[in-house]
Amino acid sequence: MNFPRFVQAEQSFPNRAIADIEQHIRQELSSSDIPKRVPKGARIAIGVGSRGIANISRITKAVVDFWKEHGAQPFIIPAMGSHGAATAEGQSDVLAHYGIHEATMGVPVISSLDVTALGTTPDGIETFMDKNAFDADGVFLIARVKWHTDFDGAIESGLFKMMAIGLGKFAGAQKYHNFAYRMGLETMIRSVGAQVFASGKILGGLAIQEGALHETGGLTVVSTGQGLAAMVAKEEALLREVKSWMAKLPAPEIDILIVDEIGKNISGAGMDTKVINRGVNGQYNPWPNTPHVHRIYARGLSALTYHSGVGLGMADVVHDRLVNDIDWKPTYINSLTASTPACIRIPIHFPTDREALAAIAPTVGKNDLSQVTYCRIRNTMELVELQVSENLLPTVYGNVKATSAPFEIQFDEAGNLATAEQPVHAGH
Repeated sequence: MNFPRFVQAEQSFPNRAIADIEQHIRQELSSSDIPKRVPKGARIAIGVGSRGIANISRITKAVVDFWKEHGAQPFIIPAMGSHGAATAEGQSDVLAHYGIHEATMGVPVISSLDVTALGTTPDGIETFMDKNAFDADGVFLIARVKWHTDFDGAIESGLFKMMAIGLGKFAGAQKYHNFAYRMGLETMIRSVGAQVFASGKILGGLAIQEGALHETGGLTVVSTGQGLAAMVAKEEALLREVKSWMAKLPAPEIDILIVDEIGKNISGAGMDTKVINRGVNGQYNPWPNTPHVHRIYARGLSALTYHSGVGLGMADVVHDRLVNDIDWKPTYINSLTASTPACIRIPIHFPTDREALAAIAPTVGKNDLSQVTYCRIRNTMELVELQVSENLLPTVYGNVKATSAPFEIQFDEAGNLATAEQPVHAGH
């Protein structure tokens, strides 16, 4: 293989981090109408999801503490649909690995797949809610508002998606995605979300926004007190804002994108489709105003994905270690529940990085392989530090700078690159 030289590079983005997360949350909740609607002693179910959200344990603890100080009796429920292998124990484990359990939060974490039926939406969708949430005096959600990996809309991932799929548990997630396959995810989320809203159980939620540095850039309390339309409008505005903060790959066109790790903690699809410009059903470069990526090489699974291989089907080639690390039970459950079987198709795979890259480089339409361009990232959520091939530098965007001298790509004796935690630097 005639590889081009590489450089270490760094993208710069605004840091939107909130300085005092706990105080900010306390002020947001105190200034909302929600506490006035919660009597002393009320049992409040706090819904928390499965995503790898920055500061999620601090954020959850701050919400718990506020409700305790208010005289309520809060408890935590997993609000994550079919994640955690669609078991009560698995969903508790997901939260525990984020530092959210009774010992750290000071309140019970009650996990169950039991649901209460909420009737049928005008679109004919039978709707459910976590039984522990329904039996509580009120439900308060903690959810990150961001773009969804499967579609583009005015409402994507956030409070309404958690109201629908998260609180619906496995029973709801199965039915909802079946309807979404025909009517579209956004229509389904709005339809089910409105039905859940009509139950009167939802107090509101804390909408988390993250900046391009994966920092906590927004913490906004959204109340149900002003009605459904106002809640929808608020989430739509928050989504528009956070989309404008999004980090992207550093060049308009990349021949080969090397991704060191994929996982459910990184993105619901394993890799953020709107970073890699892929669709969960195998579409190449479907998203406008997004860098054009010709080939994707995925090297391994994140430790916090708990062996779920969701996302490998969007790669063109993967390392054997990734395939061998997959636990197919949770992978099948999540993919089939989401009606995205293509997302777990097994690509061609090789036992070494060298073989994988040598196999895929000749497929990008360049006879001189030294002209093939590369970009290497740890995962699709961490786009500040990366490696780019020297021949990509003339096309990179203005917020990227090289932080090393050019170096030859290095493989170890087994034919593998250094790990994401130990990137190759010049002279090594």
